[in-house]
Amino acid sequence: SARFNQKYHLNNHVRTHTGEKPFKCDFCSARFNQKSHLNSHIRTHKGEKPFKCDFCGAKFNHKHHLNTHIRTHTGEKPFICKFCDARFIRKTNLNDHINKHTGEKPFKCEICEARFYQKRNLQKHMITHLQEKPFKCELCDARFTQKPNLQNHIRTHTGEKPFKCEYCDARFNQKSHIQSHRRTHTGEKPFKCEFCDARFNRKTHLNNHIK
Repeated sequence: SARFNQKYHLNNHVRTHTGEKPFKCDFCSARFNQKSHLNSHIRTHKGEKPFKCDFCGAKFNHKHHLNTHIRTHTGEKPFICKFCDARFIRKTNLNDHINKHTGEKPFKCEICEARFYQKRNLQKHMITHLQEKPFKCELCDARFTQKPNLQNHIRTHTGEKPFKCEYCDARFNQKSHIQSHRRTHTGEKPFKCEFCDARFNRKTHLNNHIK
């Protein structure tokens, strides 16, 4: 059984069993089972990249992303296949490789139930469905490629607004809308112009600026 020398580490470990995620992001609805994971996630909102590569100067918002990147310089491949001598820089690449040995296909298409060894193969497959719109609204003739898009659309008929702002009384029928609204409270401006230093809290505002 697992043993820990600090109660803090034990508590973190227990949450991997219970599924508890007590640490919530103030910028979006993401939740985490460890505070360190929340802190790393928050950097993606703030654009902070404190971890710098000594070889090329590239910066990262997660230390493990830096560690993985450094292996592209050093050539280190610490993840070894137990079925053959193949070695990999990333554990995810090893897992994909092992699936070919075991025959496991964990990545499933939600539209046609096709299964794949690798996530990127599923993503390529999904392109074949882009022209298909199997999810039809029962209240009108609108059709959608994905079920979540249909669910968002149905709320325009029902008037349901399940997403409530924690800073004011505003409510929204789509999660993306509340995320945009929340930035008016937090001041976050994640969309940066590639031509100047201007930043915006909505992508549409950035697009208008670039025009």
